[in-house]
Amino acid sequence: MLRLKAMTQMKWKNTDIHGLKSIIAEELNRPVAEEISQMAAAIAKQHPSARGILFYGSALRATNLDGLMLDFYLIVDDYKQAYRKRWLIWANECLPPNVFLFRYKNLVAKYAVLSVADFRKLVSLKTLSVSVWARFAQPTRLVWCADAAASNTVTALVACAAPTLLETAAPLFSGDADPLARWREAFRLTYQAELRVEKSNGRADLIVDSNPEYYRRMTQAVVAHISRNLPTRKQALRLWAKRRRLGKWLSILRLMKASFTFSGGLDYLAWKINRHAGTKIIIKSWQRRFPLIGALTLLPKLLVKGTVR
Repeated sequence: MLRLKAMTQMKWKNTDIHGLKSIIAEELNRPVAEEISQMAAAIAKQHPSARGILFYGSALRATNLDGLMLDFYLIVDDYKQAYRKRWLIWANECLPPNVFLFRYKNLVAKYAVLSVADFRKLVSLKTLSVSVWARFAQPTRLVWCADAAASNTVTALVACAAPTLLETAAPLFSGDADPLARWREAFRLTYQAELRVEKSNGRADLIVDSNPEYYRRMTQAVVAHISRNLPTRKQALRLWAKRRRLGKWLSILRLMKASFTFSGGLDYLAWKINRHAGTKIIIKSWQRRFPLIGALTLLPKLLVKGTVR
């Protein structure tokens, strides 16, 4: 059986990574709406050890933010400094990230909290979890940072995500030489490795087609850093099967944890499912009072119906 250790021992080719980092830095520093920067600064004030805040997801591609849930990742130095409550420290250490709801003026967001150390691990080949490196292989913005050193640290970490994505997917590429087709294939694999409301094929196409020039530029920079010592197709299929199994369970566990950290989490889940799947889920009052039990009773029904995959 191929062990995860074999993947973590892969080395990037000995080439200059500055080309990739410069593309990432350029993308991270693109301007955003002022209210997004203000919201990020307000989130940072809640956590004393904040180093940087990344803005990502569907709202990044939207021209109108009305009715959208904004997505942020808050990068902190240390969980012990980020929280006053011990159970939140423990929860973030055991099953990162913690996710919180945040309101600012007329905007609503959810933000996930990760330490620099956890972020470094979760954008690398050292993890079977796809959730972080799949997200940050996509365009993102650094909308708040503590200082120049923090900006450099976050940029370097984000620059690891795309090579991880393409290296793990490379043995399974269909042979299509089109770089955009390869990105689509890679993102489809990651969507299949998490519980998702959206159909994986359509979302992967939407992500790539929303910014094809970015992915073309990234291809040239990333390919230089992909190891030649790739697993065989058979080995890669086994690894992706492990990622799918682990990803589904991690999604369930994070959903259960979010019922404690995320005020209104069940209502958000219902809103997202209704929006993407065309369902009419209504959260009952008792489910709001007991969100963990509510989530556990709701999820099996969604899985059986195929609403969540």
